[in-house]
Amino acid sequence: MRRLVLPTIAAIVLALVPGTSSAAEGPARLVLQGKGWGHGHGMSQYGAQGAALQGRNHRQILRFYYPGTRWGREGGKVRVLISADTTADVVVRDRAGLKVRSLGNGMTVDLRKARPAARAWRITAVSPTRSLVSWKGRSGGWQRLRTVKGDAQFQATGPITLVTPSGSVAYRGALRSATVTPGRKARDTVNVVSLENYLRGVVPAEVIASSWRSAALRAQSVAARTYAAYERRHPLARHYQLCDTAQCQVYTGTANEHPRTDAAIKRTRAAVLTHRGRPAFTQFSSSNGGWTSAGAFPYLSAKKDPYDATPSNPNHTWRHVVRTTAIEAAWPALGDFRRITVLRRDGHGAWGGRVERVRVVGSRGSTTVSGDTFRSYLGLKSNWFRAR
Repeated sequence: MRRLVLPTIAAIVLALVPGTSSAAEGPARLVLQGKGWGHGHGMSQYGAQGAALQGRNHRQILRFYYPGTRWGREGGKVRVLISADTTADVVVRDRAGLKVRSLGNGMTVDLRKARPAARAWRITAVSPTRSLVSWKGRSGGWQRLRTVKGDAQFQATGPITLVTPSGSVAYRGALRSATVTPGRKARDTVNVVSLENYLRGVVPAEVIASSWRSAALRAQSVAARTYAAYERRHPLARHYQLCDTAQCQVYTGTANEHPRTDAAIKRTRAAVLTHRGRPAFTQFSSSNGGWTSAGAFPYLSAKKDPYDATPSNPNHTWRHVVRTTAIEAAWPALGDFRRITVLRRDGHGAWGGRVERVRVVGSRGSTTVSGDTFRSYLGLKSNWFRAR
């Protein structure tokens, strides 16, 4: 949602004010100056910290970044895809109180009572409508416990440690082996967790929990809760509503839980922002460079931000040097790089604002792309930039 980067092209490219261009034949490198990190819609996270440092409380911060929204309440659970678990099974470590529940008929089995010697447990699909529960002891090797009807999930009163190809992470709530497509065996691992416990794994991953002001942490808590409530009404897939990456909100289970963000979440419990009686689409990004950018809803308006330039913000302005060969690697069909022309900006802030349309010219032709596409292809922090 906030950082769109193609790691194979670690470069940033020349851009100019509207209607101008620059020949790039000869220079081996270009210097680019930019503002902000992310799309700039809604709340600037560093701006929220800057506002808190100026004495604004979380309600004032949210009113500034999401004007016209109202206060509401949301509870319940969310379903989050666990992207790190790329295998078709769900493997967890044994713990006290661990149970497995069939989603087909609601049957629940206390696993510690069933196999006291188990060290780990696994759910696999044996058919599109049946799940196999297995266990592993000291001797190693999976042993069959039983099959259950439909999808199944592990659940306990405390965190459950999920074993993934890249390591182990503990999650609150239930870990579900969820059918991707009805009638097929493919499964995804989905964390079914209360909205408040979900936030405990989101907010500290989005802010600096140890040092930011409480008002900024509370503002982030409300924005993140509202965003999740909105996505719950607009799920990404049949079997889950949210992802755990920056495409949605970064969610790390219990790994980064922090007392200060826990306190902010508790202080704002169930609070959300609404528009026309429903949770608002409360987008946010690291930094807006001094101007918010217009989004898809009236409360995501473009306006000057007096808080984003807080001294601790490393993304308010940035500078990057790029070799012209990186441009040629991004658009190889254009041949040797010649020039860049910025065709249109949004008109807000320095240099005419964020870039909306760009023409890239090479020795064998040219192409016109959006500022967001340009940013995506070349790994820029934002689409607000100029040549130095």
